[in-house]
Amino acid sequence: MNRLTLPLPHTSRTIGVLVALTVLVGCEGIGPLGLGQGNSASGQTESTKLVERDVEAPDVFSVTDKGLWDGRPSLGGVWVAHPDVTEPERVIIRNEANGKFVIGALFRRERDLPGPKLQISSDAAAALNILAGAPAPLNVTALRREEVDAPVQDSAPDATIKTPSAVTETALAPVVASPPATPAAEPASAAEVAVSAPPAPKAAALPAATSNPTSTLAKPYVQIGIFSIEANANRAANQMRSAGMVPSVKRSEINGKAFWRVVVGPAATNSELNSLLKSIKTEGYSDAYAVSS
Repeated sequence: MNRLTLPLPHTSRTIGVLVALTVLVGCEGIGPLGLGQGNSASGQTESTKLVERDVEAPDVFSVTDKGLWDGRPSLGGVWVAHPDVTEPERVIIRNEANGKFVIGALFRRERDLPGPKLQISSDAAAALNILAGAPAPLNVTALRREEVDAPVQDSAPDATIKTPSAVTETALAPVVASPPATPAAEPASAAEVAVSAPPAPKAAALPAATSNPTSTLAKPYVQIGIFSIEANANRAANQMRSAGMVPSVKRSEINGKAFWRVVVGPAATNSELNSLLKSIKTEGYSDAYAVSS
């Protein structure tokens, strides 16, 4: 009888230890560390990031008046001119008759010219649906770029993240195609691989101004125009490229509407910047001006 009763308490203690170990293993991850990992896995942690966007700045410039396109084709993409302008600005131009709007550049216009105070380019007239010689009610307001904190929430299976109305801008660099490989040729070593380079600039080009990616100037680039049609921006960029300069086409967007800026640079010194401006104006873009990027 004693031999039968002695193992029972020992067996009971063994089972009790095994049950306790099982409970402890099951509890791992339930403490503070476990809860933190669970929240992260559920995609509910939040962070912030800086986004750039264009905002209207009526205190800088804002005019509502009649605008006119004289019917002549004009270079420089989308622009508007007014007598009260002191320096070039990026603006939003609205046709208050039909609700259309477009992003463009603002320049100064001579006061003694006949007609409405606001004069627009052919590209601006096309974007705003304005006929030649037919004045239209326009509102022109300056734009300023600012950085704002936008909350970013990790993706969750049933979460819907609303994209902030941010301005995105991407430089579209020219693509140089490499020659096709010869089928019979063996793979070349790293030392034998040659990188294709763009054609050498003409005498009017400014190699130092365009090849040096760094500059101490506050506004080392020259903007030749803002375009509402990408093909027109690419055409202007090709013209600059043919003249020996290296342009960049930058896509931006505001209120769901895209526009393209064409810039050349950067220039390393004021002398190079002035030479670059002179070369661009020789190509017909008399309203080109220096910008930061």
